Amino acid sequence: MIRHIVLIKFKPGIDGAVIDSLFDALSDLGDQIAGMRGFDGGISVSPEQLEQGFKHGFCIDFDNEAARDAYLEHPAHQALGAELVKAADGEISGLIVFDLEM
Repeated sequence: MIRHIVLIKFKPGIDGAVIDSLFDALSDLGDQIAGMRGFDGGISVSPEQLEQGFKHGFCIDFDNEAARDAYLEHPAHQALGAELVKAADGEISGLIVFDLEM
């Protein structure tokens, strides 16, 4: 199993409804991509406050690397990825992507 982790530093003042819409659309990709097990996302609740501005994040679990790769290549993911980059503070530098083999 692959756990795909994305941390996002959104632009200051971005509307929460925009963030919710992006996360809902990412979650809905599970209906289109075989091997995508689920989506969990939201705002940090860490009491340590070590987020360095990355206050939002999400995780998606995939059955295997092939399922993760299908997600990466899927046109809907690419479109949503472009929207995330535009919404992130500093664009691509406002994102951290990390995949773990579970």
